[in-house]
Amino acid sequence: MRGVADDFVLQAEGLSKTFAGFVAVNQVHLNVRRGTIHALIGPNGAGKTTCFNLLTKFLQPSGGKITYEGRDITRLQPADVARLGMVRSFQISAVFPHLTALENVRVALQKARGNSFDFWRPRRVLDHLNDRALALLDEVGLTHYANATAVEMPYGRKRALEIATTLALDPQLLLLDEPLAGMGQEDIDHTAELIRRVVKGRTILMVEHNLRVVASLSDTITVLTRGKVLAEGPYAEIAQNADVKTAYIGAGHG
Repeated sequence: MRGVADDFVLQAEGLSKTFAGFVAVNQVHLNVRRGTIHALIGPNGAGKTTCFNLLTKFLQPSGGKITYEGRDITRLQPADVARLGMVRSFQISAVFPHLTALENVRVALQKARGNSFDFWRPRRVLDHLNDRALALLDEVGLTHYANATAVEMPYGRKRALEIATTLALDPQLLLLDEPLAGMGQEDIDHTAELIRRVVKGRTILMVEHNLRVVASLSDTITVLTRGKVLAEGPYAEIAQNADVKTAYIGAGHG
């Protein structure tokens, strides 16, 4: 019989980070449930970006423990956790600007297969990856952009391409760093719907400022303020929390 801990993909216990005496993250406990969308939010200076960097191993914690699928990953490097199926996207789009959408996804698929990159070999050696690459582009709504170079694509579609390249690594846990940053309303709606679709069979942890989208997408929301967990639960519960209202009114949405 599965234990309660088996329901959680990612867990943090007493997670802390200090910079030259300043406590940026203070004894954070977090449980990300399998197959859900979990949002990490908070006003400016709340410590959510630092916490996200700790969870994704781009910073080493000053204290506490992080487990992924029951395995202690506290001291692992980002590449190590990516190999375990925990993959992060970044706030700034990270695709090859002068490759086509199809070529970008094929590069990611090369990484997923665990072999060396084929940059200097004839393109035909990658033809066997085309079907999977095209399927991933279709999954994120980019079929018509397959032969467009990334630099030519609208910003929102470029972010969708980044998600496609992330999916090519076959992650079990997808970590999204402000996936809607810098988008107009049309792109926000498109990307939110994309996130809703790709969660099937996966788990998503995201940092996001757009509370309207967080409310519509998230199963669970963790609110940070001053480096500590202020509240956690579904949006309906969080929205009625007096401490959360005070934190946002006092510090702005950030």
